[in-house]
Amino acid sequence: MIVGMNHFTITAEDEAKTLDFYVGLLGLRVGDRPDLGFPGAWLYADGPQAVLHLYFGRPVPAQRTGVIDHLAFTAQDLRAVKARFEARGTPYELRRQKGAGTWQLFCHDPNGAKVELDFDPGEAA
Repeated sequence: MIVGMNHFTITAEDEAKTLDFYVGLLGLRVGDRPDLGFPGAWLYADGPQAVLHLYFGRPVPAQRTGVIDHLAFTAQDLRAVKARFEARGTPYELRRQKGAGTWQLFCHDPNGAKVELDFDPGEAA
């Protein structure tokens, strides 16, 4: 039945900080979004499908992440990404997945959502 993940949605406390994190730091781009009757943004990676939806101007739920632990994205150029994080002073944790060897960079967005960036095992840290 399920053929893939469509998107994640985040309720953003601070529109500017949230867009700076996902667009300025992580490199997603703001793209087409229908008029849904409330403020927000749809963010895209390389393809035609929005991977992240943002709500603006809504109250943040009391239970921040609920049962969702984190968002994970496939990424490239680990060295450049680490340099971007370090230049901005954005804290992160880098792990090497046992077995597969995938590099996993974990951080938090301005709203408290945990974000994982997965890099090919062949990349140099």
